[in-house]
Amino acid sequence: MDDALERTNLDDAVKREGLDDALKREGLDGALKREGLDGALKREGLDGALKRAEGLKLMIFDVDGVMTDGTLYYSERGEELKAFNVRDGHGIKMLRQYGVEVALITARNSRAVELRAANLGIAQIYQGVEDKRGAYASLLAQLRLTADQSGYMGDDLPDLPLFTRCGFAATVAAAPEALKSRAHYVARAPGGHGAVREVCEFILRAQGALERAITAHLQ
Repeated sequence: MDDALERTNLDDAVKREGLDDALKREGLDGALKREGLDGALKREGLDGALKRAEGLKLMIFDVDGVMTDGTLYYSERGEELKAFNVRDGHGIKMLRQYGVEVALITARNSRAVELRAANLGIAQIYQGVEDKRGAYASLLAQLRLTADQSGYMGDDLPDLPLFTRCGFAATVAAAPEALKSRAHYVARAPGGHGAVREVCEFILRAQGALERAITAHLQ
């Protein structure tokens, strides 16, 4: 009896909506049954994140806690030292190679960040920025982009103003709930240990460039 009713509902939907729309709706209904409401909503959220990432022309990264694990090291002379991840760096290079501009906005000042940015070909660097809204607005104006064309990845409360302005917001699993609940993508990998690479690949996948990036290394 239940199967017959489900089939009747699908038949009625096909008549009202057409086959494609009916199957899409049935797919969501099926997900609700299989995964429960939370699981289906997460999947729908992923689809939305992919759509947002598809239109990105600019991806901005915080540094501490995102490109690093958030630990601060100091030399005997008081110099601030940072450790960066090679795979994260290659992810950034792939983004730039396939047409997504990359910028850094960080509250701290560090020579290590300048060197890392130069190594990765990142020209847009804003250091010592406590209120990141001004730097963000400057970047959009300089590159002639809209907020929807920009993404931002941060890990703590000072990053919230950009989370609410950019088109695609990403964070790390260790971030406060205030960020994770507002993020369009939460990386599984920790900051400084693959989180940036994960987000870069997510963007490339959304833009249909990830397979091309992989294939380029097989030639």
